Amino acid sequence: MTLEILTPETKLYSGDVYGVQLPGIEGSFEVLEKHAPLVAELGKGKIKVLKTKTEVSSYTIESGFAEVLDNKTTVLVEGATE
Repeated sequence: MTLEILTPETKLYSGDVYGVQLPGIEGSFEVLEKHAPLVAELGKGKIKVLKTKTEVSSYTIESGFAEVLDNKTTVLVEGATE
């Protein structure tokens, strides 16, 4: 699965990943390979990028949106820090 994490200023992450955990406004959720199409609003919390099953990096965000389509997840965020 391909993941892109974008802010208005920069591209925080772009590459192939095992999955990603996202802070939805009604609770966290996870997107893995071949996930159904989805658009979701994100709340304050942590994005966990699962580069492999054991290698994880994370970003703290204030808000944003995620789109899943054709095995690609695009995350647009505000107030992101590593």
